[in-house]
Amino acid sequence: MDKITMKDSFWNNYLQLVKEEVIPYQWEALNDRIPNTEPSRAIKNFKIAAGEAEGKFYGMVFQDSDVAKWLEAVAYSLEHFPDQKLEETADELINLLEKAQLDDGYLNTYYTVAEPNNRWTNVRDNHELYCAGHLIEAAVTYYRVTGKDKFLNVMCKYADYIVDTFGEEDSKIHGYPGHQEIELALVKLYDVTGIEKYLNLSKYFIDERGRQPHYFDIEKEARNDKNAFFYPKEYEYHQAHQPVRGQEKAVGHSVRAIYMYSAMADLALKTNDESLIEASKRLWNNVTSQQMYITGGVGSEEFGESFSFDYDLPNDISYTETCASIALVFWAKRMLDLHVNRKYADVMEKALYNGTISGMSLDGKSFFYVNPLEVFPKATERHSHHHVKPVRQKWFNCACCPPNLARLISSIHHYIYSKREDQLFIHLYCGNESSIEVNNQIVDIEQKTDYPWDGKVSVFINPTYQSEFTIALRLPGWCDNPFLNVNGEEMDIQSIEQGGYVYINRTWKKGDSIELLLPMSVKQMKAHPLVRQNIGKVALQRGPIIYCLEEIDNGENLQQIFVDTNKNYLDAEFDSELLGGVVKLFGTAYRLDSSLWKEDCLYAESKMNLTPIEVKAIPYYSWCNRKPGEMLVWINEK
Repeated sequence: MDKITMKDSFWNNYLQLVKEEVIPYQWEALNDRIPNTEPSRAIKNFKIAAGEAEGKFYGMVFQDSDVAKWLEAVAYSLEHFPDQKLEETADELINLLEKAQLDDGYLNTYYTVAEPNNRWTNVRDNHELYCAGHLIEAAVTYYRVTGKDKFLNVMCKYADYIVDTFGEEDSKIHGYPGHQEIELALVKLYDVTGIEKYLNLSKYFIDERGRQPHYFDIEKEARNDKNAFFYPKEYEYHQAHQPVRGQEKAVGHSVRAIYMYSAMADLALKTNDESLIEASKRLWNNVTSQQMYITGGVGSEEFGESFSFDYDLPNDISYTETCASIALVFWAKRMLDLHVNRKYADVMEKALYNGTISGMSLDGKSFFYVNPLEVFPKATERHSHHHVKPVRQKWFNCACCPPNLARLISSIHHYIYSKREDQLFIHLYCGNESSIEVNNQIVDIEQKTDYPWDGKVSVFINPTYQSEFTIALRLPGWCDNPFLNVNGEEMDIQSIEQGGYVYINRTWKKGDSIELLLPMSVKQMKAHPLVRQNIGKVALQRGPIIYCLEEIDNGENLQQIFVDTNKNYLDAEFDSELLGGVVKLFGTAYRLDSSLWKEDCLYAESKMNLTPIEVKAIPYYSWCNRKPGEMLVWINEK
């Protein structure tokens, strides 16, 4: 892999947090050592399967995946911070996984312990292939980072068994997973091994999905299952209502959907399948143009953790699972690999700085599964709001999000750059020192920036020898007037801009530099008029950061606050003492004077008296790290 060393003040805080707090905390959680919280038993399940402990399987059928994501987070963390003790802990866990593996390669604690005679009888619901996928991804990453191949060999053995089990041959199961994930993992396994049967199986799972006769019906009949599926549109829930190339809109469980879309983009790139490329682009446009929150959250409906319909983006009951925003980052990067365009990187950035990291407290010890854009704690007592939590939780019985977020943060450096032959693309602006192979030579590249709080980015280029190649930098969609110079000479951006990137082609030599200035003004963003909940409201954005109001800063009843959209009324200032160091927004707004209303008067003719107040907004990702209370993203406009 290219060597990328993070030197970024924003992301290095998170990387240190993951290493020092999150990974140890989650290891304790996986081993059931966090007091007064839901036990995991994930490690114990493996010990039982390996014959090292006695007992019954405990937890969700996909409990193994939490261990896999933790191992992947460890691998990426070791890339930043070599740690012999942590690596030894990981190696011991890998030894346990190897011991739990059956002779034929099968590795799944639920079926090994709880239903040893029923494997592959319910791939719709019971996540065997999902867990296998996460274990494969972890093994590939651990091998890439450490060079150790034990875990990789364990998972190749399991993958070989899965290849022998599923496929189009008469002797095989003609099915596919209920929860997509293994499709992504098999492509990664192909990349690191070069074994084409892994790529072919990923393609089979994608191609077979939605075909008739429907496999889920065949499987259900075979197990004599008479129960109605909990989700009325069963096939749509699994994105299996029709073959993937014909799907027009994102439907069903949002994480399953976006994992599948990511795999479609992967396969489109590997196989140059134009039909998959077109389907990927079509689904991307639907998700990001009609079904995505301004924070990069997706999946608005709690029932089924799912997409609902276009422009249905309620704020106070939004689901927006942390894993769904993480999946959106995965998908965006793969779409960039297919076709470099700002619209993909802008969404990737939006999700990274807003909808993903909001899922973890600043101390790394509590988590949101659901990420609403408006919280009134009293309303969470309503059944319709039962999924919305006013504070982050220590752990969950379904704990997919915390380790998923840990592996994303630890891998942040792999989203900054990409390359094609003699082109190097800079998608994200983060301080780093990197050595990247471009045009058959190593190019040392350094970024210096205080992003996302400041829009000045300095890039220093030091190729091994003087040569011609292209460096392309993203011009974020939120920036109106970017400025660019190379070695102090101003560049005409319009003449070299394409798809939201500036392409600088020249003969580069040691000591060359690029300076990109991205002015960060406070913007009052409005939603499409078909988003009914946001008519007459604005959201505040500065650079890539979405802001919110919190009760601790602005008092209760945030819904009574109005902002004047005819004035640039807010100032921005970095506050090193606030929430670990953030740019806060502050200035004059207005509050509805409720004192005009008599206590016994519920309705009256026009009582709109607005009083000037001082208001303060903080980054959305950082809310609920002080005193719990109300939170609001979309604010009334005056």
